[in-house]
Amino acid sequence: MTNVFALLILFSAICFTAQSKSVNYDFADSVQASNADTVHAKAVEVVDSHYDTPMILRLSDFQSGAIYSAKKTELIRIRDLTLNTATNNARQAFSTVAGLNIWESDGAGVQLGIGGRGLSPDRTSNFTVRQNGYDISADPLGYPESYYTPPIDALDKIEIVRGAGSLRYGTQFGGMLNFVMKEGARGTPLAVRTRIGAGSFGFAHGFVEAGGTESGVNYHALYQYKRSDGWRPNSEFDMHTANASVSFFAMDVIRIKAEYTFMSYLAHQPGGLTDVQFNTDPTISVRERNWFTVNWNLASISADIILDDRTSFKTMFFGNISSRDAVGNLSRINMADLGGPRTLISGQFENIGNETTVTTFFDAFADTVYLVAGMRLYHGTTTQQQGDGSSGSDANFTFTNPDDLEGSDYIYPNDNVAVFAESIIPIVEGLNLVPGLRFEHITTRADGWYRNRIRDLAGNIVVDTTYNEHRVRSRNLLLGGIGLSWNATSDLELYANASQNYRSITFADLRVSNPNLVVDPNINDESGYTLDLGFRGNALNCIAFDASAFYLRYNNRIGEVLRSDEPPFYLPYTYRTNIADAYTAGVEAVADLDVSAVLGLSADSPTLHWIINGSVLTGKYLASQERSIEGNTVEFVAPYILRTSLRVGWKGFSCSYTSGWVGKHYTDASNAEYTASAVSGAVPAYHVGDVTASYKLDWFSIDASCTNVFGASYFTRRASAYPGPGIIPAEPLSFFVTAQLKL
Repeated sequence: MTNVFALLILFSAICFTAQSKSVNYDFADSVQASNADTVHAKAVEVVDSHYDTPMILRLSDFQSGAIYSAKKTELIRIRDLTLNTATNNARQAFSTVAGLNIWESDGAGVQLGIGGRGLSPDRTSNFTVRQNGYDISADPLGYPESYYTPPIDALDKIEIVRGAGSLRYGTQFGGMLNFVMKEGARGTPLAVRTRIGAGSFGFAHGFVEAGGTESGVNYHALYQYKRSDGWRPNSEFDMHTANASVSFFAMDVIRIKAEYTFMSYLAHQPGGLTDVQFNTDPTISVRERNWFTVNWNLASISADIILDDRTSFKTMFFGNISSRDAVGNLSRINMADLGGPRTLISGQFENIGNETTVTTFFDAFADTVYLVAGMRLYHGTTTQQQGDGSSGSDANFTFTNPDDLEGSDYIYPNDNVAVFAESIIPIVEGLNLVPGLRFEHITTRADGWYRNRIRDLAGNIVVDTTYNEHRVRSRNLLLGGIGLSWNATSDLELYANASQNYRSITFADLRVSNPNLVVDPNINDESGYTLDLGFRGNALNCIAFDASAFYLRYNNRIGEVLRSDEPPFYLPYTYRTNIADAYTAGVEAVADLDVSAVLGLSADSPTLHWIINGSVLTGKYLASQERSIEGNTVEFVAPYILRTSLRVGWKGFSCSYTSGWVGKHYTDASNAEYTASAVSGAVPAYHVGDVTASYKLDWFSIDASCTNVFGASYFTRRASAYPGPGIIPAEPLSFFVTAQLKL
């Protein structure tokens, strides 16, 4: 009996020429049998490169715990990018994703703010944000803001599913954003990587990670430190991030993984500017007593179980015990800070949840049917207090009168039970139907009190009333969706999807006393749906592409309008309420041209990619009780967003230039051009470019980056509260350099 067998392997990928390899393999030399059911084969590496790897990637149609067929998805592999990882430069990291509106609240990537399709980028709150598959936001139901962003240095990839992700990951209109962290090296018991760098305005950072595999146990740990003086006065920060994970196999078919993440930062916030101040000198600060701090603690433990050769089971428990505190002067930015007690807003978040899925496939309809089903259990509690803080200028986050708060004291418990299922059902060869359902039970509550104080022009209190409040809102939802995927050829797929969306109100927003913003106490949930129609694939062995049209419909959309009807001074303020039904629609497209393939260069020649992505959007308010906004443009809908990247690589050298253009858009439903407080108004069109270069050896590398290379003076957001209020200027021309050592 011979121990040699022949294996024919076919390799194909976008922008690669298909290659087949015949391999003769000798079991006697390569296989060690540990038992009758398991063999361990030596790794075989096949290298046959004609062209470089394309940058336009999407998620596989079928994965353990999820179905992505017929959906608009994006996959960003960090190792393929040349970017400024020290500052988490979102413009570079998301340069292959079409249509994203990116807020730049700071120049060091402390917080990520991205939105798409007319959704607010505020702390990425319109996406379900996850890390390794579990929630990392404060409270996905009651306070869906992400104060923590993983360091890009620690990431393996970023996964994005647009609005159709509502059936699997939660009801959000934006979809799902998942940061996938690196794990320990597989082939060694210990591998260490350390990075250290510096940059403009006193920026400094250090990063170290260690990991490996020993006796079947994989482990990984990292720590990052960042600090900066900031480019404006009163804008220094100090930040620490750590993460550790360990995984191992039990009984060969069960993989157990545990993970813990810690992040803390303290930021001095220079406040916003009025339009006049920004146009005169965007480097100034008119607030010196505003501070912000965050402490984030995330933990998870999961089990992946292979039940048989067709069925797998996964369960994940996760939790969050975190806090954020802000102290400062929230008065209108066109009013001087005359001292006195500052406003202190303190929030604590505690939540725990479980998500369990079963993934299987079976033969039916003379073909294979794929099925994912699961459930989610979640309980979260947000505690929020507001009152007077100290009168000083330091980072003091203690209440002056903790037993008699001047603002409010609330607890917001939230519960969620969800059951979901999706399937891939073949119709004919190459054509698949992808139906899905999600049932949600949501209960949001608010228990506490708030205080209404009115002062006269001399600062004396003329009204002081305390209101006790108890609210409960429960709802049961059944969301549906259906998709179609047609592989017209081996290089072209057409896809379509229709999915319902829903967003519950956040009680935590209702009782924050802010002179710039008032929230309607009777505000209601939003509902609607998302339609996608597109095609993707590759052409001429050198172009990868994904182009689609979408229509996003809101019912009862929450928005902001300007009012001035509050006594005693009738000053203008922003009012947040259910404004109207609305829609946004547009075209999103991205393409990657492998110039190396076009020129017919050999495998050892330099590689050159030209990536271009863009979107053309429109959005309008429909019939509304607010007659002044009927027909207005939906806020945050930039009429065009265009980003292009040139990426060059040769041996150990790589360089990228990324450039972006964003059209003028509005920040409130009134479509105001500007206001005295600068909280509402237009965001003018802007253009910004970044350059990053890297040279790598096996054990050493050095990166250099220049952001905002043309020194553009622009801004991306107007803030109603921290880090404003007012215009938040974007960082000017800046330089960064980082050295890396691998052991």
